[in-house]
Amino acid sequence: MNANDLAFLLIFFLFGIVAGGFGFWLFYRYKVGSFQNVAKDILSKANSEAEALRKGNELAIKQTQFEQQREAEQLWQQERKKIAREEERLKTREDKLDSRLSLLEKKLVDIEKREIVITAQRDQIDEEKKSLQEQNQKLIKELERTAGLSANEARELLLERINNEVRTDAANMVRRLTKEAEEQAEDAARKIIVTAIQRLAVTTVSEATVSTVTIPTEEMKGRIIGREGRNIRALEHATGVNFIIDDTPNAVVISGFDPLRIYTAKQVLAELVSDGRIHPTRIEEVVEKVQKEVVKKLRQYGEDAALRAGAINLHPELILLLGKLKLRYSYGQNVLDHSIEVSHLMGLMASELGLDVKLAKRIGLLHDMGKAVSHEMEGSHAIIGHDLALKYNETPDVAVGIGCHHFEMPANTVEGSLCSTADALSASRPGGRIEAVEEYVKRLKKLEELAIKMPGVDKAYALQAGREIRVSVLPNLINDDGIVTLANDLTKIIEKELTYPGKIKVTVIRERRATEYAL
Repeated sequence: MNANDLAFLLIFFLFGIVAGGFGFWLFYRYKVGSFQNVAKDILSKANSEAEALRKGNELAIKQTQFEQQREAEQLWQQERKKIAREEERLKTREDKLDSRLSLLEKKLVDIEKREIVITAQRDQIDEEKKSLQEQNQKLIKELERTAGLSANEARELLLERINNEVRTDAANMVRRLTKEAEEQAEDAARKIIVTAIQRLAVTTVSEATVSTVTIPTEEMKGRIIGREGRNIRALEHATGVNFIIDDTPNAVVISGFDPLRIYTAKQVLAELVSDGRIHPTRIEEVVEKVQKEVVKKLRQYGEDAALRAGAINLHPELILLLGKLKLRYSYGQNVLDHSIEVSHLMGLMASELGLDVKLAKRIGLLHDMGKAVSHEMEGSHAIIGHDLALKYNETPDVAVGIGCHHFEMPANTVEGSLCSTADALSASRPGGRIEAVEEYVKRLKKLEELAIKMPGVDKAYALQAGREIRVSVLPNLINDDGIVTLANDLTKIIEKELTYPGKIKVTVIRERRATEYAL
């Protein structure tokens, strides 16, 4: 390559550089210009939007300010109304206070006037009292001068005279009362002895207090006792009698003092053995059912007896009392059968004498109904029967005829006087009379009453012929520690209130049971 070629290449290279730079300058100018135009357009749009946004914000701010101002005005109006009402109320109270103050001022003025008048009257009374005292002193001195005795001497003389008169009257009263007491004591002693002879004979109560229930198998005894004795405890708790399960084959002995409880317990046990389901809940269901059935059966006994005696329109409670006599025995006789027999005897005698046969038979049927509740009430069964007859709308002739059959009150009719004769005729028939259990039953009833009066006690039953009292408490009122205290307190009360042979066992039971139903 020669010099000309190099020069040509250098010139071409320089020309290329100049041409490239000029092209780049043209490209840059064109692009930058377009960018600036775009930027101006964007800036212009941004300014327009900002201006529109500013105007919208100003309008929203003005709207908000207007609403706030309106709300403030409303609140202000409400406050003004409240203030106006409060001012009105205060003004009313102020007016009332002003009127009361005015009235109070008037009363104070009246009180001041009255005080002035009272003060003047008090001064006048003091002057009059002083004058009366002076006059009294003058009269005392005049009396002393006239009688020749001083006031102290006259007082002593008067007291001595009164003392002598009181002693004389007291001595006379003592002699009179002593004489009357001696006369009445002899009559009372005779009545007490007669009552004791009538009601307290040989102590034999086994017939009325023990009953035996036959069971099919020995295995049934275990089911009756239940796991850890829960079934037999539930039975005794629900019926109030004692179940004795010993080595006697195929038999369970029921012991208690109340024949109604024994009869109920016997029916309950028989139904449980027949059903086969023996557990505490089932026992309670059966006891409730049997108690209702027993009441119906007793009413049936009473209605049958009334029908046999021809006694109509008897009160339902008297019919129930007659039915209860079916379960009671007096001196070995069934009391209901005895009452029916006395009713027939009185009817025969009244017919022979030309008296009121219906009245005589009615008295004879009802004469011993007091024995149905004699263990629950104080007094002889004749007086109890008299009171019950009047209570249940029987005539006074019937009531007095019942009350007089043991000569505890005078008879007011000939028919009533026949009752004691018919009663003696029925009692003297062949067959030994044993001992009435009224006193024994009353003692056991008293034992239960003492227990049931204790706070928190639910049920109480005398068992083992009165040698044990079993008490069931309410678990929500007495806790486990409380039953110990209750047993101790009840023991002290029994020792204080009752007279009994041997000792009495006090057992307090607290049992909580929960029952739910799965649906």
